[in-house]
Amino acid sequence: MTLLSIHPLSSNYHQQASELAQLLGLPLNKEAAFALQLGDMGLQLQELADKAPGPVRVDFVEGALAHRRQFGGGTGQMIAKAVGVQAGVRPSILDATAGLGRDAFVLACLECNVVMIERQPVIAKLLEDGLARALANLDTQIIAQRMRLLQGDAINLMQSWQLETPQVVHLDPMFPHREKSALVKKEMRLFRPLVGDDLDAPKLLSTALALASHRVVVKRPRKAPCIEGPKPSYSLEGKSSRYDVYTLKTLKS
Repeated sequence: MTLLSIHPLSSNYHQQASELAQLLGLPLNKEAAFALQLGDMGLQLQELADKAPGPVRVDFVEGALAHRRQFGGGTGQMIAKAVGVQAGVRPSILDATAGLGRDAFVLACLECNVVMIERQPVIAKLLEDGLARALANLDTQIIAQRMRLLQGDAINLMQSWQLETPQVVHLDPMFPHREKSALVKKEMRLFRPLVGDDLDAPKLLSTALALASHRVVVKRPRKAPCIEGPKPSYSLEGKSSRYDVYTLKTLKS
C-alpha cells in the first residue's frame, strides 16, 4: 500500500486534485495509509485507518487559532518573551520549522513580520492553503500579510539567504519519538510518517546562529535535552515545553 494519495472530496475538485498530484508526484485516488483531501473546506490530511482521528488542516480563521488571536494573552505569552517582543520592539522573525504555522501566526498577531520555511512539500501545501484563506478573510487579512512562506530545506535556504537578515530565528525541530510522549497528538500521528525526526537539528541550530542578527530561539519538550552544540544563554520553562534562547545581541526599540 502506498503511503499517501491525493483524493478530491467531490467531482468539482478532480481537476485541482489531478494538478496537485502531478505537482507533488503523488498518486490520485489510490488506496493509501493517508489521504491529502481537497474539498470545500480547503486542503486537509486524513489518516485512512479504522478509528483514525479526524483530518488535520491549517485554519487561521476559525477554531483554536481564532480563539488565541482574540484571547491569547498578547505579549505575556511565553513565545513572545522568548523572541524578545517588548514595548517598542517587534523583531523580524524566521520560523525555520514552520509546520502548521501556529507559532508563526501567533507572532504575526503580535505585529511581527515572519518568514516561514517548511521542507515537507505536503505540509507546505497545507500551510499555503491555510494562508490563502487567511488572506481572503477580513478578520485575518492584515495578520496573514505579515507571513511569508518558503518551501525547501531550511539549512540550505539559510546558508544561501537572499532576503533581509532576520533578527530572530525560531526553531521547533521534530523531537525523537518516545512512548507516552506528547507526540501522540493526531498531528504528530499524521506527520511523523511523512516527516520523520529532525536528525539534523544540531546543523539546523548552528546554521541559524550564523544567520540571525540578534537571537535564536529553540522550542523543546520541557524535559528534553538541549540540542547538541552551544549552550543556550537561558531558558523559559512552561508546563509542557520550554524555550532555549541563544542571545547574540540585545534587541532594542
